Amino acid sequence: MSISQQLFASLGYHKTKISDIVREAGIAQGTFYWHFKSKEAIALEIIEEGRNGLLEVVAHGHRKSPGTVQDVLNSSERLFVELFDFSQSNRYMMEMIFKGIDGEESLKQAIIETRLKVEAAFENNIKRAMELDMLPERDPGLQAALLMSLFEGILSRWLFGPVSDGSNIRTRTTAELSKEMVRFEFFGLLGT
Repeated sequence: MSISQQLFASLGYHKTKISDIVREAGIAQGTFYWHFKSKEAIALEIIEEGRNGLLEVVAHGHRKSPGTVQDVLNSSERLFVELFDFSQSNRYMMEMIFKGIDGEESLKQAIIETRLKVEAAFENNIKRAMELDMLPERDPGLQAALLMSLFEGILSRWLFGPVSDGSNIRTRTTAELSKEMVRFEFFGLLGT
């Protein structure tokens, strides 16, 4: 599947042919069809695998017990380090999910569903922190949407570009990105 991910991300879904996939994988076309009934089927499986991986990582941020503000910051930093590490390790899959693919409507819907489920997982974590009185009662849906937008934006620029002149975002480590993102998440532009 990694070869398919790379080809879909670099060539595009429509331009990638099954013959390209089997040639790069060094397998017979019949072997491909033994495992997947179509190009769409393998793309849907890649998206589902990415969704499951992302949701598993976001679930690590679900609070089990209350803690201090510093505990919340540290936990959030760890969560984003894991998300950035997962994304870096699965770059082509993430490119398909966050940059989209020029494919069938079923693929577009699967990508939308993935993004919405990740956002819902963020919302679930935020609600739990509110239940534990670790965060003030606000609109968790809006906060999750803002957090998802921040994550998508930083991740996309970090992994895929483009970045503005003078930006060093592409050279940042996952720990540096996470620390800055959490600082912004909790303290905003003022950093207080």
